[in-house]
Amino acid sequence: MCGRFASFRDAQDLADEFAVAELAEDARLLAPSWNVAPTDPVRIVVERAARATGEITRSMRVARWGLVPSWAKDPGVGARMINARSESLLDKPAFAKPLAARRCLVVADGYYEWRRLPDVGRGVKQAYWIHPAAGRTAAFAGLYEFWRDRTRADDDPARWLVTTTVITRAAAGAMERVHDRTPVVLPPDAWDRWLDPGVGAQEAGDLLRGPGTPLSTTPVGAAVGSVRNDGPGLIEPERDPRDPDPVLL
Repeated sequence: MCGRFASFRDAQDLADEFAVAELAEDARLLAPSWNVAPTDPVRIVVERAARATGEITRSMRVARWGLVPSWAKDPGVGARMINARSESLLDKPAFAKPLAARRCLVVADGYYEWRRLPDVGRGVKQAYWIHPAAGRTAAFAGLYEFWRDRTRADDDPARWLVTTTVITRAAAGAMERVHDRTPVVLPPDAWDRWLDPGVGAQEAGDLLRGPGTPLSTTPVGAAVGSVRNDGPGLIEPERDPRDPDPVLL
């Protein structure tokens, strides 16, 4: 799974990296965070066709982390839908339609995972900072959705809530030693096809099974476990890791 991540790079640098034509003001102003948690605002990259002209434009905008289906009665359901399993996307009504029509890249610098250490003590875990090995941005394969707040007037700008989820798949290789699931981090050569609204659900699903971005792991301190903590110190290597056999990639 992916329950915490970090996104701290400059918005304009990200817009350049992802070849974004439109950088929404809220995405430009979103503060950096080294401890993004469920229901927090996050940057996403999308491609959508203009209603008037049909012209497709790539943009970066803000969404709330935790997908709320369009038919949900309450947006609170989003807190339970921060991740979507790649193996069952077409079987879940909340994810099948977005897979076909509303795919996005969730912009991050890396994510955190906790490795259970049963040989050390019951409930003891080691936090890991996991990020692209080449130092690039981690582009999580994601889905997004629009939810209409029926209690608000038709001319209220806040009547629409945009939410997103991060797609995960089974971990492979040494990553399995950290956790059995990992977010799908798409390589740059898959970004265009993933975002292209002309690509169907089946082809998009194939991209999720392709080779991902090589990742590096760093044991870090337990402070990231609290949403009250933030700052670049969270991704600094822990001098004395709890893990007696650290997973180093």
